[in-house]
Amino acid sequence: MGKEAIKQRLQKLKVEMKQRDIAAYIIPMNDFHGSEYIGDYFKLIRYFSGFTGSAGTLVVTEEETCLWTDGRYFVQAGVQLEGTGIVLQKMGEKNVPTIAEYVNSYLAKRSAEESKTIGFDGRLVSGSFVKKLGDHTFFCEEDPAGKIWEEDEEDKRPDFPNKPVWILKEEYAGQSAKSKLSLIRDDMKAKDADCLVLSTLDDIAWLTNLRGNDIDYNPVFLSYMIITAADAFLYCKSEDPAIRDYLESCGIDRKPYNNFYKDLSHMEAGRTVWVDDESAAYRMMRCIPAQCEKIIGKNPVLLRKAVKNETETEHMRNAHQKDAVAVTKFLYWIKEKICTGEETATELSAADKLEELRQKQEGYLGPSFSPIAAYGPHGAIVHYSADEDSDVKLENSSFLLLDTGGHYLEGTTDITRTIAMGALTPEQKKHYTAVLQGNLRLMDARFKKGLMGANLDYLAREPLYRMGLDYNHGTGHGVGYLLNVHEGPNGFRMRQEKEGVFEEGMITSDEPGVYLEGQYGIRLENLILCVKDGETQYGQFLKFEPLTLVPFDADAIDETMLTENDKKLLAAYHQRVYEALADKLDEEERRWLKTTTGVK
Repeated sequence: MGKEAIKQRLQKLKVEMKQRDIAAYIIPMNDFHGSEYIGDYFKLIRYFSGFTGSAGTLVVTEEETCLWTDGRYFVQAGVQLEGTGIVLQKMGEKNVPTIAEYVNSYLAKRSAEESKTIGFDGRLVSGSFVKKLGDHTFFCEEDPAGKIWEEDEEDKRPDFPNKPVWILKEEYAGQSAKSKLSLIRDDMKAKDADCLVLSTLDDIAWLTNLRGNDIDYNPVFLSYMIITAADAFLYCKSEDPAIRDYLESCGIDRKPYNNFYKDLSHMEAGRTVWVDDESAAYRMMRCIPAQCEKIIGKNPVLLRKAVKNETETEHMRNAHQKDAVAVTKFLYWIKEKICTGEETATELSAADKLEELRQKQEGYLGPSFSPIAAYGPHGAIVHYSADEDSDVKLENSSFLLLDTGGHYLEGTTDITRTIAMGALTPEQKKHYTAVLQGNLRLMDARFKKGLMGANLDYLAREPLYRMGLDYNHGTGHGVGYLLNVHEGPNGFRMRQEKEGVFEEGMITSDEPGVYLEGQYGIRLENLILCVKDGETQYGQFLKFEPLTLVPFDADAIDETMLTENDKKLLAAYHQRVYEALADKLDEEERRWLKTTTGVK
């Protein structure tokens, strides 16, 4: 994308702002549902800045434009914003203001005669975000940024998403939508809520046992729900008679997607409405009649969705075994064909090869996110995405970092392996081994029920801390069942504010890493299932069961760094891998797996 085009678009936006007397305009990386990943229709930040990462917020004022993003995208954003005049604000770094601090500081400097109105599309900004901005005048009923894109003849705005919706059979979901609704109504009754309003797409998909493809890699569909003790309404674009009939059988009425805000604003006075302002749009919060009492808090679907039932956990084990076969076959190919020079590959062709192997697995539906195949220095860009311009050949040195996942009818996978492509330096081995130690030690955690991820995060970081190293992302995230690859409330992070208490049935990623800009990156990721581990006089204890069953790279390990317990953990994990996969590989692959795992 041309830098001059970006400057021209921003200038047009500033003209629109001036006409509406807006001092600062905020464009979030968001859709109308607070989704982490968004469809092309909503990628306003890409249009106005050229930044293609999945997390960011753009703030436009008359004097300057700034982009806030997190540590995953510091390197990428620095490259993509160069020459645009847009200032990169590295979230969480020293002396970097929050968006609210920046906007408030900017408005405070303006004279009494100058506008102090903050503008944004009220459907794209959450209620909780607006609270942080403070007491201001807001312009939020129009979308001037979207208007500019709609009128752009050279870069046409994509169509509003409306892909087919399909039913996930109960044999996979493990529970009917009707019974799920009953549980949610129990939760509502316990909270004295007359009405629950949902706008989060994965929660709605889980509750209805419906799936779609309105967002790439996330099998969800754009929708809202309003649930009362007697009724349930699903607002969506689908007009498929089969979906309508299915919903009727579940006690759910289908309504047009665009009717949601009107119906919400006409809600009966005196009702107590449960809504989550962390995800609900500001405009949505404003639409609830003032005569209604609000319960603000996490919606009850979130936790019920995160705790997988027995059917879901058993299917997830099966999905991960299928996925492990594909990834292990890929590792064999890399080690025995590419590293030896018998064949050649690039980042893109390597990712294509793994996708080809996954497609051979029964029940495979597609990738769970855009694959990250990052060789050498590209591995230091946490969420690197190869394209035709950046794609490089895999050489016989350094590391290939491969972070990929798949959706199967039996569930969702997410795995990262970092592969030694040739002889490594002692420092590279030490870094790999420290990351491996963190992965194994967190996976081996035994803990009392009631702990959150922040209580366990240190286990993964400690080996790196001893070397004066760290990584600028969370250690793990929850994973949905044939849903979003990132879901809450469970996760591993240094801070607790977004995490939930671990429960039996939660699935979380375990993915420490280390990244040396301009050199290489290392990340090792397994998905782990929280299971019970006995009860004593002190209470219920929990532990993790590895779902991911793929070997680590023995060529990258510095054995002298491993403690006796590390060695036991690695040997036990590799024994488990070999037993799960051996009879699903051909003879050469099986021989290679036995060698690389060290199984006797």
